[in-house]
Amino acid sequence: MSTEQPATESAAPAVPAQSRSSTRPEDDTRPRSGLPANPMLSVVMPAYNEIKTLETVVKRVLAVGMPVEIIMVDDGSTDGTRDLMDRLVEKYGVKAIKHEVNQGKGAALKTGFAHATGDLVIIQDADLEYDPEDYHSLLRPFLEQNADVVYGSRYLVGRYIRVHPYYHYMGNRFLTMFSNIFTGLKLTDMETCYKVFRREVAQGLKITSKRFTVEPEITARIARKRLKIFEVPISYLGRDYAEGKKIGWKDGIAALYSIIKFRFWG
Repeated sequence: MSTEQPATESAAPAVPAQSRSSTRPEDDTRPRSGLPANPMLSVVMPAYNEIKTLETVVKRVLAVGMPVEIIMVDDGSTDGTRDLMDRLVEKYGVKAIKHEVNQGKGAALKTGFAHATGDLVIIQDADLEYDPEDYHSLLRPFLEQNADVVYGSRYLVGRYIRVHPYYHYMGNRFLTMFSNIFTGLKLTDMETCYKVFRREVAQGLKITSKRFTVEPEITARIARKRLKIFEVPISYLGRDYAEGKKIGWKDGIAALYSIIKFRFWG
């Protein structure tokens, strides 16, 4: 079991939400979400050796124009990310939690979820692959359709997507198809980083995966709960391995095993 440093409990500065068109209550027939009009979004940001991009991502999240709580979780970084987090806490009022040793993305998410206090919780990688400007569209199904979970799909039509090697695309699509067979869901992007949950859903997940197999585990567990799940198109600017991408073919093999494991024995 890892030793964690206490979280810095200073809240991220709330940025005024963008105005929405007003509708008289008697004319509004949309489903009730049970959420405030401008819900607080807890942004769980796992980081491992992301000193080059971490502050840029934090600034982009704070600029989205909605109330946010940023929870950075360092997973045993060795490149100075841990010291940078301390400076970001002082500079922006975000939260930082540190694992003493590297445990993997799953362990970092479990830690981050436990410290979330917002109405909704989103996963945000600490690189520059995903654009926080997509938060607005990701939250819409919660406010308009009473969603429990929303996935951001890189394979629906978004504003842009960086073209990557064909085998990356096919690998992700195959894993999603394989997951759908075992969960009964009809997702287009199971491996996406952008997963948004009601806080009670996120904190009710039993996460046992340490590494990237957390993605199929989360999907299998929410499928079992029979929640209202939506997908929304997002933008994607994927990195290659020279730019710091960490997931590889061995993680794909592990994901296949995990899909079967969490369907029958999870």
